Amino acid sequence: MNEWFASYSGIEQMFLLTGIVGGIILVFRLILTVAGLDHHGGLDAAHADSDDGFQALTIQGISSFFAMFGVVGFTLRHGAGLGTLLALAGALAAGFVSVWIIQKIFRSMLRLQSSGTVSLFAAVGSEGSVYLTVGKDGGRVQINFANRLREFEAVSADGAPIPTGTAIRVQSVAANTLVVAPVDR
Repeated sequence: MNEWFASYSGIEQMFLLTGIVGGIILVFRLILTVAGLDHHGGLDAAHADSDDGFQALTIQGISSFFAMFGVVGFTLRHGAGLGTLLALAGALAAGFVSVWIIQKIFRSMLRLQSSGTVSLFAAVGSEGSVYLTVGKDGGRVQINFANRLREFEAVSADGAPIPTGTAIRVQSVAANTLVVAPVDR
């Protein structure tokens, strides 16, 4: 193998080494991902509040840069017979394009995330019933909200008591308390 490697020029050896190292890291990360062992975050976590420039500096981004840089550079220099500068320019372009693609993939995956929290303001207009008598000082209501029956603190919109079991509609939200009024049926 040593003779085989030595048969290439210095720039071709550099392209080969960077391509092999980048490819090994990519394969290793793929194996960790499939095995479920890469969920710790660590150096590779791409956060939505990070600067755009640093989102590209992930292990996947860097290793894909090296893998593409090496493969394309070696192919252009050895396979196509291009000069060193053209092979280097093509390798750099391929590396940066691969980092850009990885960054786009991560951003797309981040858009799929959800916090799981539901804004109370989305409950305005929802209907339910009084669980514990609601007055100007408060009470509790149950509403079918976000496909679940939920219980919330509530106050009466006009201050008049609303007895248990009365159908209500959410009028507004004040702090973390629903402002409700009876539904005319």
